[in-house]
Amino acid sequence: MKKSTQYAKPGEVERKWVLIDAEGAILGRLATQVAMILRGKNKPQYTPHTDTGDFVVIVNADKVQLSGMKSAAKSYWRYSGWLGGLKFESFEDAMARHPERVVEHAVRGMIPNTTLGRQQLKKLKVYAGPEHPHEAQNPTKIELEA
Repeated sequence: MKKSTQYAKPGEVERKWVLIDAEGAILGRLATQVAMILRGKNKPQYTPHTDTGDFVVIVNADKVQLSGMKSAAKSYWRYSGWLGGLKFESFEDAMARHPERVVEHAVRGMIPNTTLGRQQLKKLKVYAGPEHPHEAQNPTKIELEA
C-alpha cells in the first residue's frame, strides 16, 4: 500500500493569534521569524501552495533596533516614475515618522511577491506602542529567538 502525502486545504487550517514584543529586537531577525509564522513554516502541516500561517501582532515597533552602524547608513527610497521623482528617507527619519511601516517593509521583503504572499501579509498587524485592539482574539505571547 502506497502512502500519499497529506496537503493542508484552506478550509481545514487552524489559525492562532501570536503577540510579539519588538522592544530591543533586531529588525532583520524579527522580520525573519515573523515571516516564518505568517507563512506557516513553523507548523508540521505546512503546505507551500496554501496559506497555513497564523496572525501576528507586533507591539512596540518604535523600539526596534539595527545592529552595528546600520542605523546611520540605512535608507529607504521610492520612485514616482517622473523625472526627479526619486525620494530618499533615512532610517532615523522613517522611525520617527512611521515605525510601523519600517517593520512591515522588512517583513514584506521576506514574503514571496505572489498572490499568496499578499494574502499572508494581510495577517500582519504592527503597532508603534504597547497597546493593540486585538485583545479579544487572546493572542499568545511568544519570545523571539536570539
